[in-house]
Amino acid sequence: MEYVLGITGSSGIIYGARLLERLPHKRVLILSRGAEKVIEKELGERKFLNDLIEKADEFHWEEELDAPQSSGSHLFDAYVICPASMNTVAKIAAGISDNLITRVASVAMKESRKFIVVFRETPLSYIHLRNLMEISRGGGVVMPASPGFYHMPKDINEIIDFMVSRILDQIGVKNDIINRWGSEKD
Repeated sequence: MEYVLGITGSSGIIYGARLLERLPHKRVLILSRGAEKVIEKELGERKFLNDLIEKADEFHWEEELDAPQSSGSHLFDAYVICPASMNTVAKIAAGISDNLITRVASVAMKESRKFIVVFRETPLSYIHLRNLMEISRGGGVVMPASPGFYHMPKDINEIIDFMVSRILDQIGVKNDIINRWGSEKD
């Protein structure tokens, strides 16, 4: 099994970081240069970037278009971009694959592989909505980083875990990170 995670320069890097921790092996991480900058802004230190890279089984920067995942002949089980910037969403919707993050999205859609875009943007313009709709029409799953609260989260980690659990559900990874609707509270 191989799971590919793209992290772009959108706010909400912590969602992608937590998802990487929860993905089963083999975990392939692709980072944009924008993500590198946002990590330092949101999390305040370069050490977090190094820790994130070390958690991956395989790592690539977005400019590495020769990575195996850029080819349709390379098999992977699912691709998640979390968080996805609206710049990346627009490129994917327009069929532009000028970096590894957008190229793997193109491969996932053309090969009918599981592909999920988790965006964290608000409010959304007509253009954002149109681009997200195009990804959905192309076979991608569009997931806003909009956690639920029926599980009564006690802290920010439980809010993040809600979204991570829902993403894992979408790619078929069993998990018990959260109490599910209708289940008994611990």
